[in-house]
Amino acid sequence: MATAPAEPKKSSNKAGIAIAILSVIVIIQSIKIYLDYQEKVEVKEELASTEEDLATTMQRLNDVKIELDQKIAEIAKLGGDVAELEKAKAEVMAELKRSNTRNSKAIKELKDRLEGYEELLKIKDDEIEKLKSVNKELFTENRTLKTKQNVLNDSLNVLTKNKEELATKVAIASQLKAENLVLVSVNSKGREKEPPFRRKQLEKIKVQFNIAENKVAPIEGKKIIVRIVDQNGQPIFDTTRGSGTFMVDGKEEFYTAAQDILFDNTGQLLVFTYDKGSEYVAGTYRIEIYTDGYLMGTTEFEVK
Repeated sequence: MATAPAEPKKSSNKAGIAIAILSVIVIIQSIKIYLDYQEKVEVKEELASTEEDLATTMQRLNDVKIELDQKIAEIAKLGGDVAELEKAKAEVMAELKRSNTRNSKAIKELKDRLEGYEELLKIKDDEIEKLKSVNKELFTENRTLKTKQNVLNDSLNVLTKNKEELATKVAIASQLKAENLVLVSVNSKGREKEPPFRRKQLEKIKVQFNIAENKVAPIEGKKIIVRIVDQNGQPIFDTTRGSGTFMVDGKEEFYTAAQDILFDNTGQLLVFTYDKGSEYVAGTYRIEIYTDGYLMGTTEFEVK
């Protein structure tokens, strides 16, 4: 007797494969749903953390505003100068009126400014103590005008000296620096070569650098000056090729090339290309970069 074909077994295998495939699909979808949920949870937690950080920072800012009001009132009552505090208060008020939606970078910048305001308040605490001391001495030691005048003058000199020292520190901190300074020669075909240079092959010198970021420095117009100084300490210049003079260390000096820019605190790249128009003498030359009468950076190159 012939055996019947095993059709039911084949159908059973196909059904098993289909079930397995569906199970894999379900598992994959479940994993994707779980990962999406985890990502949403992380994003929500990050947003919550940012909002909490911002709320805390804004509360600190409001506390600073209250303390500024107190300091202004107290110093004004003691006869001191409140212009600096009034300016800080205006800045704080402007920040409080701004939208409370900020990213983490903006929050960090706000925190940095907050530290500056808090440092200012600490300085003013010392000033208040000195003013109180002055007022107390003036009140208790009013036997003669000479005694009162000496005390007042001494105190004012101390305050003036402190302000001058602070202004000097701010001025030094706001000075710009040249970084990533690169120096190459460029021939008539536009080919560039790094130093040392051969004098007969040296046609144009290209200097490029970035202006380093400086949060203390204001965004403003700047004249960036480049001097090429030879081995005898003499600057290379030609007024017909854009050279001129500037003041440095109280003296008028020649510069090789200059650019007027808007310093925007973005690490901007500057490029200077100078064609001397004549052959360089063999020796070691120095590149000096200036602005506002101070040195931003320097490097050297050799001509053989």
